[in-house]
Amino acid sequence: MFFDRTLSASGRMACATCHDPSHAYAPANALAVQLGGPNMTAAGTRAAPSLRYLEYTPPYADVLDNPDGVSAPGPGGGFTRDGRAATLAEQAAIPLLAANEMDNPSAADVVAKLAGSPYADTFQRAFGADVFSKPEVAFTRAGEALQAFQMEDDSFHPYSSKYDRFASNKIDGALTAAERRGMDVYNDPARGNCAACHYTGAGLNGSVRLFTDFSYAALGAPRNAAIPANRDPAFFDLGVCGRSDHPLPASARYCGLFKTPTLRNVATRRVFFHNGVFTSLRDVIRFYNTRDTAPDAWYPTVDGVVQKFDDLPRQYWGNLDGQPPLDGRPRGSRPAMSDQDMEDLEAFLRTLTDEDVQGLPRTGHLAEEFKTTLLHQPRR
Repeated sequence: MFFDRTLSASGRMACATCHDPSHAYAPANALAVQLGGPNMTAAGTRAAPSLRYLEYTPPYADVLDNPDGVSAPGPGGGFTRDGRAATLAEQAAIPLLAANEMDNPSAADVVAKLAGSPYADTFQRAFGADVFSKPEVAFTRAGEALQAFQMEDDSFHPYSSKYDRFASNKIDGALTAAERRGMDVYNDPARGNCAACHYTGAGLNGSVRLFTDFSYAALGAPRNAAIPANRDPAFFDLGVCGRSDHPLPASARYCGLFKTPTLRNVATRRVFFHNGVFTSLRDVIRFYNTRDTAPDAWYPTVDGVVQKFDDLPRQYWGNLDGQPPLDGRPRGSRPAMSDQDMEDLEAFLRTLTDEDVQGLPRTGHLAEEFKTTLLHQPRR
């Protein structure tokens, strides 16, 4: 199912189209948002995330204990960038039905395609011979099958990076001097302070070294003109407070908040942040470091005035993260990290790249098997 393009209205889009196993289950291209719909021309509004290392993610809660044991409880958990899906099975249903993704009119339409697929017999053996006669049940089971693939196949959580070898005290995991300095910057609350949100310790549900605390933050990322929806000056992607179960004005405190992703394989990404506004890891680090001290480098200037936080309405600026280095230090002042710190931090983050994606492209074992055999079978 994950690689089956016939499950889309266009016949050209599968889950793997936006979540390519050869690219750590993230997009293989550098588009800010992916294209889908009946003609593969409908644009999304958010950058597609990686599907790796999601197996320990709890359902979303407005108040979730932070695994670091220090930070105050707050919004956390859930799938998609605003957490609206409680499980991977629920998340899988979203693109199948979204008009700008796989564009199926209903769950019944998806099930009809499944019933005509080359793996229909396998589906029936798993869920019952009469499963296709109950479209709603079959659609739910389809989500469960996609969830099982992501939870059980090693390619979604290989833990094979240089950092993992270092953490396991392997000889070939020894960090260079720059990487060790970068790790110090990462953990230093006065410099990178990355660990405040991209937590590396023992986490929820028995996890460890996930490089996320499942929390949400408003970072003030610049508006991305490459997203077609942003051509409307009245349009703003407000994150959690854009969910139907978090209506305004009661949920104003959640506006601008997006999920903190894992930093595993971050160096393989082609675009960054929820709106894909940055296209290099180096720029992301520099943005964190100089958003406040050199805002003119990141935001447009109109009549001599820098338009800070131009993708978040002013009434929600109080939601912006105030932790260093995003602590509002004066423009022109010394940033939290030196140039050397930033270079070292990037070197450390590159140690989080899994072995199978260091020399793109490669895939996980089951992913490769399905990709090369299943989809070449004719539909019956």
